[in-house]
Amino acid sequence: MNQQNKKTGNSSMGWILFLSTLVGVAIVGFLITTVMERRGEAKQAKMTNPIGEWEPRNEVWGANFPREYETWKKTLETDFKSAHGGSAKTDYLEEYPNLVVLWAGYGFSKAYEQGRGHAYAVEDIRETYRTNAGMPATCWTCKSPDVPRVMNELGVAEYYDATWFDRGDQIVNAIGCQDCHDPKNMNLRISRPALAEAFKARGDDINEATHQEMRSLVCAQCHVEYYFEKEPAKYLKFPWEKGFSAEAMEAYYDELDFKDWTHKLSRAPMLKAQHPDYELYMTGVHGQRGVSCSDCHMPYKNEGGAKFTDHHVQSPLNNIANSCQVCHRESEATLMTDVYSRQNKVMELRGIVEGMLAKAHIEAKAAWDAGATEEEMKASLTHIRHAQWRWDWVAAANGAGFHAPNTALQVLGTAIEKAGAARHEIARVLWKHGITDEIEMPDISTKDKAQRYIGLDPDELKATKAKHREELFPEWDQKAAERQEAMGLPDNVSDKKSIY
Repeated sequence: MNQQNKKTGNSSMGWILFLSTLVGVAIVGFLITTVMERRGEAKQAKMTNPIGEWEPRNEVWGANFPREYETWKKTLETDFKSAHGGSAKTDYLEEYPNLVVLWAGYGFSKAYEQGRGHAYAVEDIRETYRTNAGMPATCWTCKSPDVPRVMNELGVAEYYDATWFDRGDQIVNAIGCQDCHDPKNMNLRISRPALAEAFKARGDDINEATHQEMRSLVCAQCHVEYYFEKEPAKYLKFPWEKGFSAEAMEAYYDELDFKDWTHKLSRAPMLKAQHPDYELYMTGVHGQRGVSCSDCHMPYKNEGGAKFTDHHVQSPLNNIANSCQVCHRESEATLMTDVYSRQNKVMELRGIVEGMLAKAHIEAKAAWDAGATEEEMKASLTHIRHAQWRWDWVAAANGAGFHAPNTALQVLGTAIEKAGAARHEIARVLWKHGITDEIEMPDISTKDKAQRYIGLDPDELKATKAKHREELFPEWDQKAAERQEAMGLPDNVSDKKSIY
């Protein structure tokens, strides 16, 4: 019996040693492969010609990194449209006319389009009607690698303290290499001060971020909520001191008594969410598991034995095999269905809030017209402000809520509650002033009808932009061409003309 136990024990020990050896070999193999891949990437990253510290021209970088540059140029493609996004140009005001009423008195009521690929960043901000009357120069900040160059030349505060028109001839190269990379060693770096300043305000040091974290933070320079401080003038700031959530930022703005504009119909002190993609992502399962933005939107690619990051920044739904299926083993059809099932639920609640808010603004106008006082309207206007902020915190983020669907649904649920409370309070005011019938809603079934209802003239918007195209933009391009020609091009640059 003892002899049998001894044999069994020896056999078990042998298996343990065998399995341990297999695991050890696998780990060593993985480490060797990783080291070789890193060496291969480093070898590919060697530059044939040095790049200037603030070189904005993507073609200059592309001469050293042709694979990355060629994939970046694919952001010019506009042929992919998913159920709720993609690269195709989409007029959201045409699709959702209620938005015109929600933003009455603010630039987004003039135009709100789906952003195309990064290569169109400068062109699209020139073309939108929102810039017809000019904006702060700060609005250029996320559109071009020219921005860090100008900041370095003028100073950060001095760069911000100007009009959008003042910087037009300086900002001509579309989002690209220098926005994210250090030209000395190709390491990821933060080129916009607002993100580092936001980290510091929270007591964090962005210089301690890991490489994997940087693969999201370079995106978070722009894909975030922000506002412009009054002092220093038009200074870009992220409202993160109280946290990343919609509720935390709402509390931050309320404490500051900040508003983006006063609504033209309801007179509510409004907040406009920009595109809090990073904040929403931080609350979702991918963000919590350490999956970076680049893992999904810029996955690794193999070409001719070389491994590199695909710089065709796009929806993962147009590249499921390299993005989603690296971790998820389901079929493309199954994964697409999973994404849409989550997005559709978010969009359903979004639509409910939009309809309620449009009615709330119109009903509030009726209350003012009936003689309501500021004290009588105070509670309802606060509810409108909070409801629309929470709706916009989800609606303005890319991905139709997919980055964190549970969070998106929760925030939209509270938006519905607050929009309902606003309408209830307005109804009480209307009754007090003798209006007991339901307020008749205007015909806002199309973008054109909605814009005319709030006092915009679509024909005038179109004419102003046409004048800019004819007179202003060519002047900017000429000045930019002269400046860039004086900078010269290295001999190894074959693409002599910038994408834009």
